[in-house]
Amino acid sequence: MKKRWVIPDIHGYVETLRVLVENCLQLTKDDSLFFLGDYIDRGPDGKSVIDYIMSLQEQGYNVRYLIGNHEDFCIRSFEADQKRLIGKSSVQREWERYGAKSTLASFGVKRPRNIDEKYIEWMKKGEFFIELDKYILVHAGMNFNAPNPFDDVYSMMWVREFKVDASKTGGKKLVHGHVPVEYGLIETLINSNNFNFIALDNGVYYKGKDGFGNLMALDLDTLELIAQPNVDF
Repeated sequence: MKKRWVIPDIHGYVETLRVLVENCLQLTKDDSLFFLGDYIDRGPDGKSVIDYIMSLQEQGYNVRYLIGNHEDFCIRSFEADQKRLIGKSSVQREWERYGAKSTLASFGVKRPRNIDEKYIEWMKKGEFFIELDKYILVHAGMNFNAPNPFDDVYSMMWVREFKVDASKTGGKKLVHGHVPVEYGLIETLINSNNFNFIALDNGVYYKGKDGFGNLMALDLDTLELIAQPNVDF
């Protein structure tokens, strides 16, 4: 039976991702795997997370992926740094508040401009949203105050608060990551018909915080939820 899995924010925890995909999901090439963005920062090895997803693509697995706000930080820092002779750009200084140093270290560089451009191009190819039969997948959310929320790509990467307007989603449920949510609340959002969104980010980078610290995967058809504790710590 073909399955459709969604995995949110990975944040550089490549071994946790590998265990989730290979041991828990036991992914096959008949399945579809959707990533919601934020592959880098906070955790130790953002580069290897991207390498792993690239390898799945190269092996012929059905993979689609979104661009998250951390990839947006990286791309803009890369481009800004190319224009500078010395010093850090303002966007890089801002990025460093949210985990850039571990990402740069994973690439073996000190400046964003020295990241291998193939990774920047891969990030740029990430989708802003994926529309499926019953769901709309986004990284962060959508700006439902806009006449057409699908036009506001910045909000899809960055928005933190929103109220879903079902008339603008065609009645489809929004599935997103970006803001860490306690495990029990994630289960409630999945199992209740009273919500028109599912938040899946459980804050994989939280160590020792009750209700957090897992990398999640959701089967869009059966609504089976799998929580893989962080094994990179």
